[in-house]
Amino acid sequence: MKNWSDGVVESWSVGIIRLKALLQYSNTPTKRILCLTLCVILFALCFPVDAQQAKKVPRIGFLEGATVAESQGIEPFRQGLRELGYVEGQNIIVEIRALEGKPDRIPDLIAELLRSKVDVIFTPTTAAAAQAAKKAAPTIPIVVVLGDPLGSGLVTSLARPGGNVTGLSGFLELGGKRLEILKDTLPSLNRVAVFWTSTNAPMEVQFKETETAARVLGIKLQALEVRGPEDFHSAFKSAIRERAGALIALRSPMLVNYRKQFLKLAEDNRLPGMYDDKNFVEPGGLMFYGTDRADLFRRAAYYVDKILKGAKPADLPVEQPTKFEFVVNLKTAKQIGLTIPPNVLARADRVIR
Repeated sequence: MKNWSDGVVESWSVGIIRLKALLQYSNTPTKRILCLTLCVILFALCFPVDAQQAKKVPRIGFLEGATVAESQGIEPFRQGLRELGYVEGQNIIVEIRALEGKPDRIPDLIAELLRSKVDVIFTPTTAAAAQAAKKAAPTIPIVVVLGDPLGSGLVTSLARPGGNVTGLSGFLELGGKRLEILKDTLPSLNRVAVFWTSTNAPMEVQFKETETAARVLGIKLQALEVRGPEDFHSAFKSAIRERAGALIALRSPMLVNYRKQFLKLAEDNRLPGMYDDKNFVEPGGLMFYGTDRADLFRRAAYYVDKILKGAKPADLPVEQPTKFEFVVNLKTAKQIGLTIPPNVLARADRVIR
């Protein structure tokens, strides 16, 4: 198949042949001027329409933290693009690379995206991934969906990011609200096991905020660090040994990837759980309260659109979450022998029955 540049060369070649023929039979200055004028018009008409319309199709690099099948963000992001009039393969290309829960793959996958000559990088994974992308591509715009872009040092301020990174913050101090819901569900609750990873900066902030709320509510927290699925069994044993009445799981890419194993242990130990990721509730988690992450991914497409239209990341304020959800899984409550009080159910945005 010919590309538009082949068409340009062919059309100009034909035009030159016609020009020579016309000039050959033009034996007066007036006729020559007339012929030259006609040739100019001829060249304009011969110039392929494709050449006028052809534009570089923007290429977006999407660095997914989980597998493509497990992704929570690919479809909402694509939905956002469609809302803005983009059609993949026609006026935009999305290059997806999946870490599959393996942080060591970050440098190689970022290098792949750069070799693909992407115009914008979207990293809704971890601060480490975004920082690696920023270091490897200091001039390419980067859009993030992260817990705390400011605390991670990716932006200088939320209002004026000041570099090549902008996007959305999924972080708000919601630990107190989650504990409050658990206390309303279990009035005698006095001890909660918190599953987290201390090396994750946003988790550390959330844990400290949850500690502050726990003191106000008279609840003692038991910090249980899990850095991989191999830590799950010992952590749950410790929670049961210390008589935890419920658990809170702070979101991390590792927990998302191994949530089925985690939820199975929570059910086996009949431990009511509060999660800060909605995707834990459908497969068996008891409760979720937090930001609507699908909405964050959809909104990220609007940042990409603004950048493709000429906006600089440094001038695009980092957006704070505005949509929150509370979801209760009654099937899980029944399996662990728990009755959810009516006043708690009345506050739920969604109840899984």
